[in-house]
Amino acid sequence: MNLITIDGVSLEVRQLDGATNRAPLVFLHEGLGSVSLWTQGGLDWPQAVCDATGRTGIVYSRRGYGSSQAAMRQVSPESHPALLTSGYMHEQAWDVLPLLLTALHIERPVLLGHSDGATIALLYASRFTVSACIAMAPHVVVEDLAVVAIAKAKTDFHSGGLRQRLAKYHTDVDGAFWQWNDVWLSEGFRSFDIRPECRTITAPLLLIQGLDDEYGSLLQLDEIARAVPHAKQLRLASCGHSPHRDRPGESIAAIKSFLDHVR
Repeated sequence: MNLITIDGVSLEVRQLDGATNRAPLVFLHEGLGSVSLWTQGGLDWPQAVCDATGRTGIVYSRRGYGSSQAAMRQVSPESHPALLTSGYMHEQAWDVLPLLLTALHIERPVLLGHSDGATIALLYASRFTVSACIAMAPHVVVEDLAVVAIAKAKTDFHSGGLRQRLAKYHTDVDGAFWQWNDVWLSEGFRSFDIRPECRTITAPLLLIQGLDDEYGSLLQLDEIARAVPHAKQLRLASCGHSPHRDRPGESIAAIKSFLDHVR
């Protein structure tokens, strides 16, 4: 594990071995994710994907997550971090990620994102060149069921054990949780909508979502498919918001097949 400084911020980065004659995989984590959370449940899923596809990989934690530099805190009774802006995923995709990839000498990555990370992958692919993009449980608009689920997570963080479970994966668990929860439950975020940006995606695109996803309905995939008609889809039964944990084998098989002809 290494720390790389990007625009004055130290980010935790893990590099995975594999063949170097193909575009590397870049893994983009969920709203409460980190480098280590990708391995929750005992399966080193990023390494398994690299092994299956014969590619190197990069896994990193965004600011405030994992062992990356903590988010700036505001002075308040709750001592919450300063709110992320409603455009935080645009900022990650268009400002932070390009700098990280330049620092790592990566020009045409295969982006593989989950949840918030999937949205960041779509946004990056809408503006920059990628070899391919894989979006698992992406958010292109904010649905009521997502707001309900995130409000429930707030209660669980206060009194249901979520804080203790997440503390294994984040140096600053309070910062990691509140910067995500606060912005998603803010009124300004309800108008979040990246469907116009998706219309400019030309790279190969694979969409994966569970039929039982508690954070988003299949409206998300339907809207992306309207914007990107060439997108391929995998809709998984008996699968919630995390295909890589609920249906890892099927997800890896689909990704391998999708990437077989992508250099």
